[in-house]
Parts: sequence; C-alpha cells; structure tokens
Amino acid sequence: MTGEPPTDLIRSVSRALRVLEEVSRAERPLPVKVIARRCGLNLATSYHLVRTLCYEGYLHRMSDGGYLPGSQVAERFHEMLAAFGRPPQAAAVLRHLAAVTGHTAYLARLSEERLVVVDVAEGPRSPYLEELRAGLETAPHATALGKALLLSLSARARRAVLTASGLRRFTSSTPASVEDLEAELSRLRPGQVVEEHGQFRQDVACAGAVVPGTGWAVGISARGLSIPQIARIRLAEAVRELDDSSRLPDGAEGME
Repeated sequence: MTGEPPTDLIRSVSRALRVLEEVSRAERPLPVKVIARRCGLNLATSYHLVRTLCYEGYLHRMSDGGYLPGSQVAERFHEMLAAFGRPPQAAAVLRHLAAVTGHTAYLARLSEERLVVVDVAEGPRSPYLEELRAGLETAPHATALGKALLLSLSARARRAVLTASGLRRFTSSTPASVEDLEAELSRLRPGQVVEEHGQFRQDVACAGAVVPGTGWAVGISARGLSIPQIARIRLAEAVRELDDSSRLPDGAEGME
C-alpha cells in the first residue's frame, strides 16, 4: 500500500488482497484462524474471503485445512513479466552471460518510476540476493542496475524515481541522500558499465549497463568487493548483443 487510500476504496477487495499477501509470504500453509489474526479480520470474514479466493484460483486449500497461493498467482506473475516486452533473445543472452562468467545475470528496467527485475540467470560465483528476483521491485540508488538506468535520465527524472523509491540504507556505504548519489553519478558517463561495491549488500559487488535506446539494463553480481575484469568485458558484450538484436526487424532473429 502506498500513499493515502482512495475515497472510493472497496474494503472487501483490500481485505482479499491482504489475505493473499499474507498467504504468499508465509513459509508454510496457513489455516484460516492464523490468516484472520495476521490480517486483523474476524473469522467469518476470513472464511468468506479464502473461499472466494479459492474459487477464483488465487488460493489453494490443502487437505489439512491450510492455504497456499493458487495457480492464478503464477499466471498473473508470468503475464506481468511478459507485459514488459523483453528485448529479443534476452533470456538466451542472460543464460550465456551467467554460463561464461559464473556470475548471476540480471535484466531490469524502470517502470512507473520503480526499478523492476524482469529476468535472472543464476551463476555459482554470485551470492543469493533475495531482493534481486524476477518480478520484484528493488533499489535504484544502491544497485548497479539502478545507477546505470538513473545515469540515462535527466536530473529531474532521477529525482522523481528516487522520491518514489526512497533512499533506504542497506549498508553503511549506501548513498544517504540525493546529493550523495548525484555526486557519484557525476563522475560517470551515460552508457558505461557502472559498478557498486558493498552498497546493496555487505561484501557484494555488482556491475550494470544500459542497452542503448531500450530502457533496459543488464547486470551481474559477485562475492567480494570487486568485479573481475573478464566479467566486465562479458557484460559489455552481452549489452552489445542485446543492442544488436533489438535493431533487427521483427522475426529476423537467427536469420543467416
């Protein structure tokens, strides 16, 4: 929930979404009594909501009476990712980048002033970063992906993004203000490979670069506070490959 509630807020819809959120973030199936307590709802209302959500496919009832997210949640998730219209060959390029470097590769873009990770290819030389998962919003000011995209914007547009997302402190190295971030970006040039060292996670470094003219950024992460030179080179190659594929006529990928 963000901002002030609308004057025409439909509370039954809001309650249903709250139930869905609680069930989705739980580590195990939740019985209705637990759902009611966590959502601050009475038991009768909770039963009505979970039955409706089960009927619509957004919850699934287990044999022991606990509830899990239903198949329609996954359907909406995949539809959301598809709606971003990833560059041609993006999934293949990410997989190749992860394979040749051993580092996890990411694809992200700004959407409605939020940084959204759209695709991930895992690599063994990178730590698991729970907030850099496909479909999740993450921090533009503390990630190399976000910095690369911010660098392509005007100062006014950058401020709008930072106002919307906030400047959460992830580590002691995270930029603490818009002025700190602007000073960091002023030393960079649009289009270059951008790095951050320990700003998003302690002892983790990330690199990112924008695919020209597309609004997409590709990035990698690494354990420690440096990005290997060969990984930076492979990242730049991946960006060029996506740039080339985005310029091909529709349906021309793979043509001789």
